Amino acid sequence: MDVHEAIMSRRSVRRFRPTPVPMESLRRIIGGAGMAPSGHNIQPWLLYAVGGVTEAAICASILDAIATGDPGDYAPEYRYYPTKWFEPYKSRRRETGLGLYAKLGIARDDMVGREVQMNRNYEFFDAPNGLFVGFNRELATGTYLDVGMFIENLLNGARGEGLHTCSQAAFTWYHKIVRWHLSMPDEELLACGISMGFEDTAAPVNEFRVSKLPIEDFATFLDVE
Repeated sequence: MDVHEAIMSRRSVRRFRPTPVPMESLRRIIGGAGMAPSGHNIQPWLLYAVGGVTEAAICASILDAIATGDPGDYAPEYRYYPTKWFEPYKSRRRETGLGLYAKLGIARDDMVGREVQMNRNYEFFDAPNGLFVGFNRELATGTYLDVGMFIENLLNGARGEGLHTCSQAAFTWYHKIVRWHLSMPDEELLACGISMGFEDTAAPVNEFRVSKLPIEDFATFLDVE
């Protein structure tokens, strides 16, 4: 798979097969991600790859916290989404959410069904491997750009190995639990989790496709021939 094909075929997959990710593939993906650019080459990203017992334990702890804990005890350490949505982002967000739930057969007013699907995040959508990306919280805003490029390399690198992924900010709500299982020091901030594995092509949810803007809607060409 060439680079453009990997980029164009990358998407968020929400049901995986249990087939393990080969270690040689995982190492190639991570090694490629580490080639991402960063300001002054500080390479701020920190990666935790989990599977097996560790992955299962993280899932169980988060789901137990959801079932028995006070939701107020859990919150992300940084704001991923705006506090107030506005156009055109509000409509794009709504279109994606409604399309996904329609494919799953979950009605708009089915709050229980929505919660069940939301909690599938914390099972890594059955993926055999999970990744957690972090960085030192004392670094500045530009680090978010560096880490974003590192994450994109992970996602596209996975496609190059015939794998799929789903990047998940949802894990940041439960960073305390993730931190404990990973022995992540306090100075590290959890940026996101990522599910990685082989797509379950029989799952209806994986038939869902989001719409992407044509380049004319977001690119400006000045004196370019």
